[in-house]
Amino acid sequence: MIRRDKLFHDMTLDYHQPTQPKPGNLVFVYFRCGQDENVRIYLVFKSEVESREIEMKKHSSEDGFDYYLVKGKVPKGGGIVYYYFRIEGQGETIYYDQRGAGNVVPDRFRFRMIPNYYTPDWAKGAIMYQIFVDRFRNGDPDNDVLSGEYTYVGARSVQVTDWKKYPDPHGNIREFYGGDLQGVIEKLDYLQDLGVEVIYFNPLFVSPSCHKYDTQDYDHIDPHIGRIISDKGELLKEGGVNKNATRYIDRVTNLKNLEASDELFAKLISEAHQRGIRVILDGVFNHCGSFNKWMDKECIYENAPGYQKGAYVSKDSPYHDYFGFYGGDWPYNNNYEGWWGFDTLPKLNYEGSKNLENYIIEIGKKWVSPPFSADGWRLDVAADLGHSREYNHSFWKKFRKAVKEANPHALILAENYGSSHDWLLGDEWDSIMNYDAFMEPVTYFLTGMEKHSDEFHPEMIGDVNRFWDWMYGCGVDNFVQQSSLVAMNELSNHDHSRFLTRTNHVVGRCGTRGHRAAEEGVNRAVMRQAVVIQMTWPGAPTIYYGDEAGMCGFTDPDNRRTYPWGLEDQEMLRFHKEMIRIHKTSVELKTGSLVRLDAGSGILAFGRFNRISATIVVINTNDYAAVGEIGLAPMGIPDEARLIRVMESNNKGFRTEPLSYSVKNGKLVRVYGPGSAVVLQYNRITAVNEEAFWSTNVFRM
Repeated sequence: MIRRDKLFHDMTLDYHQPTQPKPGNLVFVYFRCGQDENVRIYLVFKSEVESREIEMKKHSSEDGFDYYLVKGKVPKGGGIVYYYFRIEGQGETIYYDQRGAGNVVPDRFRFRMIPNYYTPDWAKGAIMYQIFVDRFRNGDPDNDVLSGEYTYVGARSVQVTDWKKYPDPHGNIREFYGGDLQGVIEKLDYLQDLGVEVIYFNPLFVSPSCHKYDTQDYDHIDPHIGRIISDKGELLKEGGVNKNATRYIDRVTNLKNLEASDELFAKLISEAHQRGIRVILDGVFNHCGSFNKWMDKECIYENAPGYQKGAYVSKDSPYHDYFGFYGGDWPYNNNYEGWWGFDTLPKLNYEGSKNLENYIIEIGKKWVSPPFSADGWRLDVAADLGHSREYNHSFWKKFRKAVKEANPHALILAENYGSSHDWLLGDEWDSIMNYDAFMEPVTYFLTGMEKHSDEFHPEMIGDVNRFWDWMYGCGVDNFVQQSSLVAMNELSNHDHSRFLTRTNHVVGRCGTRGHRAAEEGVNRAVMRQAVVIQMTWPGAPTIYYGDEAGMCGFTDPDNRRTYPWGLEDQEMLRFHKEMIRIHKTSVELKTGSLVRLDAGSGILAFGRFNRISATIVVINTNDYAAVGEIGLAPMGIPDEARLIRVMESNNKGFRTEPLSYSVKNGKLVRVYGPGSAVVLQYNRITAVNEEAFWSTNVFRM
């Protein structure tokens, strides 16, 4: 029988060269099988111009494995190339696709090579850190929003002076804690020490809300998180005062504040870059705020010098076509399309205005170009933009082209639930926030909880087969190699409950259960298991600010508590640092292959590897110790080898002292404690050096 556990191919560098081919490129495709197996291996492929199968030739042998090779040119016309392998010998025929070895090859599981699909190398496996700015750190009290300073959604703004106060479950959108960019600058050294390589900011542009997903002005950073250097008296002379505000804020025309805030942001990016940290912006382009200068429903910009009339103010506004009005005579009285029906979030009408399309594309270019030189965009509700699927794809193609011309190494990530297949073909988004093939399956597998803490499904905890079916099903549908390695793998974010809270299995939200219920009965060992998966799974591990410090919280707004400076869970913080260090020092965890390993009921095991090094991860969800016998042949590890334990977490804490384990006859046998997470590593070069060392010493004796 053919050793199925030794068959392997994926589209990482060891098996597909180059990994990001262009039309006309010569491509080298490798396939691994057991050494000296009497087999014939065929590459079967289909493109827009031809369908063929080619017999592969044995290329090399190593550590009990044979490597077969075929080379050929990518069609010059481009287009997707689909392929799989057929292995014949020893009286059987086996097929190999993205799921591994099988008896059939469903079309959806064929490998997909997409020429000209390039994603930035710096983003592959990068450690990202998401910051909701108002809740991270207050570095400049002079720019704080004041209580009663202005009206937002029918009530006055509120300045929160107690940093530790829980967010108001009813009026949180107008609560301001004072977090700002200066606070981030002051903590760049902290982020560097943590190991962060990329900061992803929630929206920073001018907006009256704390969350800023209702953009008022895309051209400038909001001075309330930037700088306020002018007071009301100075502005009264200029005649540009918001008639609803008690002091001048960033609501109208004072370019001094806006320019000073933009300069501060440029400074932040420069200082981040000096520390090796890149910066991604949040682009909210599907809708804006009713406060936006284009709509001006609140008449903030009315009669302000330098501004045209808003579409709500005048039927003759140059911005009228930027929005979809339902008809009737002016004044419109809310007769416009709002995203999900919210009148504070007017949906932008791209099909109705070429000027709007051009403007937003210019915004996309502006912030990734000097003097700011941001490193990319996260696109809010990206699949909703426009009023048709055809226009949506057309827009994102134009957006990508413009942004990549302005900054060829910029990253474009999109927020999208459900299939992103049609957007991830190399000419629109680079990748996505990985809800479907990371956050949700990891959450259900470890906690049984829905990601908002709205449901509890205990039968999902520890269901290994369901986990892999989910990961393979959603992952294969969405990703090719280029997109999977830069996917944003989060455990928590601003839209969902904190992962640590999900470990207590409490269903509810802060408005009904109270804030403290989110903190009670949490299981830090399960949180550590999740972090181990996050830091070893393909993609970009993305930490939501404070997760590393042990923060809890139900879904929005409780997930937006302030960072607990001085009150951090130090053990959780140390654990994150250790796992980040392991991730960053193990190249296989950034760009290596992934393979499922079998370890028994309730135990998740997988490997990340390349031809030089390998990492084995084992997660025991059982409430009892279990002996796992894990075959390591799928990872290309020799039958006799030595592994080093680099991390072990359990219900009592975690340990990092290295321990050595022997692989015998291709199997690792050891005990995994209840609630444990174990990371072991193998290095071929180290193994060779160890063998030489012992041989030399035996000879000398």
